[in-house]
Amino acid sequence: MATLILVRHGRSTANTAGLLAGWTPGVALDERGAEQAAALPGRLAGVPLAAVVTSPLQRCRETLTPLLAARPELELHTDERIGECHYGDWSGRKLAELADEPLMKVVQQHPSAAAFPGGESLRAMQARAVEAVRDWNARIEDEHGGDAVFLMCSHGDIIKSLVADALGMHLDLFQRIHVDPCSVTAVRYTPTRPFVFRVGDTGDLGSLVPRATTPDKAVEDAGNAVVGGGAGAV
Repeated sequence: MATLILVRHGRSTANTAGLLAGWTPGVALDERGAEQAAALPGRLAGVPLAAVVTSPLQRCRETLTPLLAARPELELHTDERIGECHYGDWSGRKLAELADEPLMKVVQQHPSAAAFPGGESLRAMQARAVEAVRDWNARIEDEHGGDAVFLMCSHGDIIKSLVADALGMHLDLFQRIHVDPCSVTAVRYTPTRPFVFRVGDTGDLGSLVPRATTPDKAVEDAGNAVVGGGAGAV
């Protein structure tokens, strides 16, 4: 049951300018984003990381720079499948301007039907991201065991789509999920279903530190898994 920590990149120059960055090169962290990235090692202090995986885009790599400096033993892996959505002709345009596009209503209200001109569909984006997470989860468990924790640094729409998948939500509902820049989302995958522990958390992460497995803890975890779920949760 590996635990995945999803970190959205820190606030970027595109966020500040109100632009839809996509894969536009040269989008860096702004001053606030750099501060958020600098605080990440302290927030993750005590949480053992078996691996760190990043989107290839600059703003994600910059977000991880302080963490990797604090933990030089960690190797950074890059996976294009958790890179930002390919927004195609929309990339680099102002969000205020895109709000008048008829497609924006589809993106917001029926995203499973949305495909960006010259880019990809939101369905395809989610599919590749879920595939990446499942592949890495299996690899981490094989190499480091079921209690391992690994981290991925990615983008808002990617993380929202992964949370929707983990919760069993239709993609059409993923716009109800919100993740702030440099926020942390935590998902634990099991052979039968994922469990979502955090969504868009910007505070203390101490409770993500794995506890030693004991008979009492096993009973507690089993109880927590079905609380509030009724008979269908068993």
